[in-house]
Amino acid sequence: MAELVEFRVPAGRAQTLLVWGLEPGPGLEHALFSAFSKFGLLYSVRTHRNAAVAGPGYYAVIKFYSAGDASRAQRACNGQKLFQKSPLKVCVCTKQKGFQQQVLALSSNKCQELANHYLGFNGWSSRIITLQNASGFDGENEELGKTLQKRSVKYLCAVEVTVPNHGVRTRGVALSQADVENGEDPLEIVAATRRVQKLAVGKALSSAFQKILLIVLENGKVAVEYNPSQEEPTDTLTEEELKGLVQVNELSLEQFDLEEEEILSDLSFDDELPS
Repeated sequence: MAELVEFRVPAGRAQTLLVWGLEPGPGLEHALFSAFSKFGLLYSVRTHRNAAVAGPGYYAVIKFYSAGDASRAQRACNGQKLFQKSPLKVCVCTKQKGFQQQVLALSSNKCQELANHYLGFNGWSSRIITLQNASGFDGENEELGKTLQKRSVKYLCAVEVTVPNHGVRTRGVALSQADVENGEDPLEIVAATRRVQKLAVGKALSSAFQKILLIVLENGKVAVEYNPSQEEPTDTLTEEELKGLVQVNELSLEQFDLEEEEILSDLSFDDELPS
């Protein structure tokens, strides 16, 4: 049987394990991560103190990306001591919710981690097609002639993700912005520009990954499919059309005695970014 793994925050009950009977001690989350990550890639490990009526100790909620990995971990770890003196109790979460849980996109950092796990570090690639400055002044409602101090820094980014061995290519587009309270301070503008650029790149990368489905087979092999439910017009646009999505209004850095490369050098896919 094959299992679908999406580039989304795992929300299924079958992907979630409840672990209780945990003894207090330093490095508890690290110990849990080390023990359970042997069965597959983990999204998160969270420990919580027991309720007063349950006595001293802790319990943990562990989320896998794969329900199959979670099932194997439950069978192997339930009743085992692992890293402590007393055995643990491990079960697959069966709690019913009265409302539908919101499906959230993974951050760019988590997307890369998931892609590396199933596809390998050389099994996929990404590139920035365009990173456009769409900044302008906020002040449409200001009185005529009033000096504007507040500047809005805005960037639009288009990123392409390619999985060459499976013939899959997707694109993601994102727009991010931040307000600069003192629009006359060059250092504040540059700092805001760096933050917005990083955020735009990360959100665009995450958006591109949302259109990729990983199909994990029983033999461990992975197939990759393009998800048509997430199809966007940007996937069919040429690079020139993508670069023309907005009217570019470049922020001049000459007045700040800074090179553009100094700003772009801070761009990194390694930073954790909200999705």
